[in-house]
Amino acid sequence: MFRPKYTITNKLLSQIKQVNSLVIRLNQQRFPSLVLGEFEKIARAVSAFASTSIEGNPLPLTEVKKILKSKPEHIRESEKEVLNYNNALADLNRKLKSSKAQLSTKLILKIHKQVTQNLLPEYQSGQLRQQPVIINDPKTKKVVFLPPDVKDVEKLVKELIEFVKDNQSKIDPLIIAGVFHKQMVVIHPFMDGNGRTTRLATKLLLAKLGLNTFNLFSFENYYNQNITRYFKTVGERGDYYDPGKKTDFTIWLEYFTEGIIDELLRIEKLLPRIGFSPDTQIKPFHQKILEHIQKNNFITDKDYAKLVKRAKATRALDFQKLIKLGLISRRGKGKLTFYILKEF
Repeated sequence: MFRPKYTITNKLLSQIKQVNSLVIRLNQQRFPSLVLGEFEKIARAVSAFASTSIEGNPLPLTEVKKILKSKPEHIRESEKEVLNYNNALADLNRKLKSSKAQLSTKLILKIHKQVTQNLLPEYQSGQLRQQPVIINDPKTKKVVFLPPDVKDVEKLVKELIEFVKDNQSKIDPLIIAGVFHKQMVVIHPFMDGNGRTTRLATKLLLAKLGLNTFNLFSFENYYNQNITRYFKTVGERGDYYDPGKKTDFTIWLEYFTEGIIDELLRIEKLLPRIGFSPDTQIKPFHQKILEHIQKNNFITDKDYAKLVKRAKATRALDFQKLIKLGLISRRGKGKLTFYILKEF
């Protein structure tokens, strides 16, 4: 039976409370579906960029966005990594919306198959490893950790999943998600793709927090800001079977919750503040502006006049309100004025 060792420090407790407060604040806001759709695409691009970058993918975020938008046919391995991760994340989002996503060995294997498709041999993609592995220091290339033997991998993964299921109502979800993340790295159940698979599966557990803005969330972004610190904190040293060795998750859990706070604050800052007060409420005629831009990439006052029966001065106020809410931007001058969705 898997029983993780950790201490609820003052720092960890404070950070858990802050995460819960931020989640409540975000969930109290309401956004037009078009706005959420745009942010979801941005979050997926950031996640695909950050999670593959952590593993050494050289593509910059600007290039990742282009690839996800155009989906080229003839692609390099680095581009395939990005597309695979994005596809796996999109699939996970769909499952979460339909409440079909439940943590299991089968789901973890499917995620691994998705992120490693055409990147690993068929007998390794979506399959637990059947060979021993060693973990090297990225800089010195020296061996720093010997993961569990092949014969124990399946049992350890099952025990970890049982721990998650058995403690959902007993232990704070943040601690469960954090413990799962680190223990998966310790087990190292695959020949390659462990990090990407683990981060996606962790996203699933974080969604169980009730974070309605989960599809806008890219906690991988925080890890990518300091990859050395991430690997040092999430990884282990020595031999898994060393007598008396027991992983202490405390420092990792502090770092894990710190990263989630950083990401939630980033999202809160980016998301437009739209509520139900007269000053911030989105009306059907405002929605027509947003829908037209989504379909045609821009809108002019002349276009808007064809969609609604509103006076010119009133139409100008409608555009101004959406600009103030941070949803659209104005371009051009005079008769050449047009409006586009704001770059987030």
